[in-house]
Amino acid sequence: MKTDIAIVGAGIVGLATALQLSRKKPDLKICVLDKEQEVAAHQTGHNSGVIHSGIYYKPGGSKAVNCRKGYRYLLDFCVENEVPHDICGKVIVATRPEEIPLLKGIFERGQANGLEGIRMLTAEEVVEKEPHVAALAGIWVPQTGIVDFGVVARKYAELIQNQGGTLLLGRALTGMERRDGKILVKSTGGEIETKVLVNCAGLFADKAARMTGIDPGCLIVPFRGEYYVLSKEKEELVNNLIYPVPNPNFPFLGVHYTRMMRGGIEAGPNAVLAFRREGYSRWDIRWGELMETFAYPGFRTVAGKYWKTGMGEIYRSFSKAAFVRALQHLIPEVTGKDLRRGGAGVRAQAIDPKGNLIDDFLIHESPKVINVLNAPSPAATASLAIGETVAEKVIQQL
Repeated sequence: MKTDIAIVGAGIVGLATALQLSRKKPDLKICVLDKEQEVAAHQTGHNSGVIHSGIYYKPGGSKAVNCRKGYRYLLDFCVENEVPHDICGKVIVATRPEEIPLLKGIFERGQANGLEGIRMLTAEEVVEKEPHVAALAGIWVPQTGIVDFGVVARKYAELIQNQGGTLLLGRALTGMERRDGKILVKSTGGEIETKVLVNCAGLFADKAARMTGIDPGCLIVPFRGEYYVLSKEKEELVNNLIYPVPNPNFPFLGVHYTRMMRGGIEAGPNAVLAFRREGYSRWDIRWGELMETFAYPGFRTVAGKYWKTGMGEIYRSFSKAAFVRALQHLIPEVTGKDLRRGGAGVRAQAIDPKGNLIDDFLIHESPKVINVLNAPSPAATASLAIGETVAEKVIQQL
């Protein structure tokens, strides 16, 4: 098969890249291949469905810029294509005195990132928004919303195909070689000759990058986020979205309450080391992948520095009571009998050899190849902005 652009990975970033390419250059032949039989099978289809405002991110950084631009693109897309969504707003709350300075720092970042209408809340004003929350102070973020990103991704895929693009599902990438100025992409479904290859393989982005002949300079370490679901009788405890002040040392936002677009209230996620890259269960282990994680110097540095936090996350993964205690910091009324185990997602977290958790989007260019090496949250919200950036890089390579 011959194509102009081959994109590996039919998650929301790979599909957004294909969609933006098809919009900018309608005559290009584009194909998206993925080892699964459906799009959005992993990170995209397992996240909490939050449309992020961009309040947390370092002003001027890739996350902040792409989240704010992607937010506007996403809302326009949902309106134009009748994708159900709800801009319901959220509260970020401080429940301990030491969190108040961090809360003020988040508020200042939001202002620097151009968010309008955000405001600091007193404890009484938090209760007006979320009557069952126990907080010392909070931030109201009216821009935050909810959507089903699986629905968004499937709409991307539909539009790509309408534009003449091809989805090659059930085809795993097995290798790549350069031949006569072209790229030969090898897969379980045959070979594809392409002018430019884009790697959006998510949890396997580093391995796919090595197939393209580069050292990605990082290892993807999988962190599982587990959710509980609030019982129907207790859904009245949550109006919309309730977030804690996140730990500034980690690129995770902490366990929170989220009203879902498909109905119900999810509580979570935690952030526990997964024992395989697609390890959605506590019992899901792939020894080769786990040993690769343990052998990596960067991970050992992270583990040595944050072992106590890591052990706490593992304990909370196995102990419902510990998970409930974390949730009670936000809503004291919640008890174990109000919650049942829900689903889980796995986040691809890039770690460099020195033990730094790479917190920003990371895109690497080499001749005829573009590797999206790190696209954590808010990548779903920012997908059309990231896709636009990658599409422009592809066009320059052609």
